[in-house]
Amino acid sequence: MTRSSPDDHTIPPAVAPVAAGEARPLWSVMIPTFNCAAYLRHTLESVLDQDPGPAAMQIEVVDDCSTRDDPEAVVRVVGGGRVEFHRRPANGGATRNFNTCIDRSRGHLVHILHGDDLVMPGFYRLLAEAAERHPDRALLASRALYIDEAGVVFGVSDRVRQLEEGTVDVTPMLVQNRLCTPGVVIRRGFYERHGGFRPDLVHTADWEMWTRAIGAGGGVVLPDAAAQYREFAANDTSRLRRQADNLRDVERAFRVFAARYPAFDWRPARQRLEHEAAAQVDLFRRLGDREAHAANLAYYREAAPPLRRAARRVKAALHRIAERIA
Repeated sequence: MTRSSPDDHTIPPAVAPVAAGEARPLWSVMIPTFNCAAYLRHTLESVLDQDPGPAAMQIEVVDDCSTRDDPEAVVRVVGGGRVEFHRRPANGGATRNFNTCIDRSRGHLVHILHGDDLVMPGFYRLLAEAAERHPDRALLASRALYIDEAGVVFGVSDRVRQLEEGTVDVTPMLVQNRLCTPGVVIRRGFYERHGGFRPDLVHTADWEMWTRAIGAGGGVVLPDAAAQYREFAANDTSRLRRQADNLRDVERAFRVFAARYPAFDWRPARQRLEHEAAAQVDLFRRLGDREAHAANLAYYREAAPPLRRAARRVKAALHRIAERIA
């Protein structure tokens, strides 16, 4: 892979091979954390309940210098010496923490599991079987349930039928991320050949990586939901949404896809941005969050053409009239 200067954050950072002679388990379960120790116990328990032992699975928590809690204490209590702990020397953000997880992994299959997400019983068995059936595929994944702060399920990630038999066709991934991080496993050899997560992306770094892995190494997505993704007000996705930075990051990902994949089409991409921007404006209006509403409204005015904005205003006005009549 061609590399540019160290200051070019658009180039995926290189991933060095595991040192010769070092023990190689099948699994590296790498758990990035930042101020989520309240959920870390449940995350670790969900992994340890399926633990095949240190010869087959590395389990390590990688902390991005948490400031409000102590994940190392949770690891000591819950891990009981079975779980490794590493604290980065300085806070670098989620994407750099993901890359630290890759660098520290030793297993053939790398599973990056957020410190507030969960795996369901049988996850590692299902994915190991998929890896054995599809030895030529770089990405292996299950679907995931969406849960709230209390662990209540409120949704499920997409079923991607085009990927269930294994393919290098990235078309299903080019407008929207169809995969959910806790359900995704990548062969370490792919990272070594194609690099880590792009530091110029935040909200979409995982999306770009999964698309890259499918396109360059092939992917398989099981129809089973075997992981759980937790969404709550304080997580990275929610914070980015308040300032519309999630949509700006989507734009950056679209530019990457446009440059790399001939199948990419800007028309549905722009439609998605307009639709999500309008939805976020409405969400923060209903929540009474004036700052977030203003930030998202400003982005929407940039993203949506004037005539389309006018049509949306008319439609919204007619909807309000219909509600009053009813």
